[in-house]
Amino acid sequence: MKARAAVLGAMGRPRPYGQSRPLDVAEVQLDPPGPGEVLVKVAAAGLCHSDLSVINGDRPRPMPMALGHEASGVVEECGPDVSDLARGDHVVFVFVPSCGHCLPCAEGRPALCEPAAAANGAGTLLSGARRIHWDRGQLNHHLGVSAFAEYATVSRRSLVKVDERVPLDEAALFGCAVLTGVGAVVNTARVSVGATVAVVGLGGVGLASLLGAIAAGAGRVVAIDISDERLAFARELGATDAFNATAPDCVARVRAETGGGVEFAFELAGSVRALETAYAVTRRGGTTVTAGLPPPDATFSFPPVQLVAEERTLKGSYVGACVPVRDVPRYVSLYRQGRLPVDRLLTHRLPLDDINEGFERLAGGHAIRQVVTFA
Repeated sequence: MKARAAVLGAMGRPRPYGQSRPLDVAEVQLDPPGPGEVLVKVAAAGLCHSDLSVINGDRPRPMPMALGHEASGVVEECGPDVSDLARGDHVVFVFVPSCGHCLPCAEGRPALCEPAAAANGAGTLLSGARRIHWDRGQLNHHLGVSAFAEYATVSRRSLVKVDERVPLDEAALFGCAVLTGVGAVVNTARVSVGATVAVVGLGGVGLASLLGAIAAGAGRVVAIDISDERLAFARELGATDAFNATAPDCVARVRAETGGGVEFAFELAGSVRALETAYAVTRRGGTTVTAGLPPPDATFSFPPVQLVAEERTLKGSYVGACVPVRDVPRYVSLYRQGRLPVDRLLTHRLPLDDINEGFERLAGGHAIRQVVTFA
């Protein structure tokens, strides 16, 4: 079938993206779903820094590529061997499908699925197939999803069925921002009730992490960012303290206000400088978690003696160390109870034709979470 999709032909075009227009909204051809695959009518797709990092070249991917990985939609057609979904079901896309058979999957760590990592790097679906084409040659899938499109053919293992009472534009956020941010708090760090927490980097994922810390019962939640506007918004969401990272005494003030540093610090900006700040505000015996994605050649230096003498922990978190079929419904339930108000993170809704302007807004720090919506 034919559909309109946003295709990135080459990485590294200059800003402003509203003028250079790195994404070409073009007609593509979708194959019908093969065995274990599903055709989904996309309802909404979020603009995420993981997409932006492909556009600007920080995270190289095979070109050309149909972008978009955080999304929701409605099942249109199921391929052979798919018996647990039906036409009309509401689903959230997950950008790391789980094969269910490799060692990480068998250990309950589907975010580290080895066949999925290979497929995502190659620009294919989990099966190794490409189901999207255009008249200029081969097209690659983005993280097995390619959701900046009216329709998407994906692996069944890239989908989680969700409660149909959740608005689909809000449901999209559960596929990346919520999984990554909340998961880093509850799965990777296992924040305990009453703990002190700092979140460094208040984009969509960082603010989802902040909401997750509040929902987990953290006693003190410190927001750290370079934007006073975002710091004020973090306070509205429930942060107990807010500090501008550009202040020369930011780290010293956080440590003084929290009695020597926080028990858990989360870096969500994808920046080495942000990770340095998160590590610096972590107390003796505390845990620093990084879930941002800096460029692959970025490096982070710290005195290893601290890990021993202060019993410090430094951990990575990918997709919030989530088990999506377990965690997406849990987080949706918290949202419906009003305990995880992720809908407040949505700042812009836009048509597909305005996607380049949306990424310019994201690159300039003028949006938290934007979604492309489809009629």
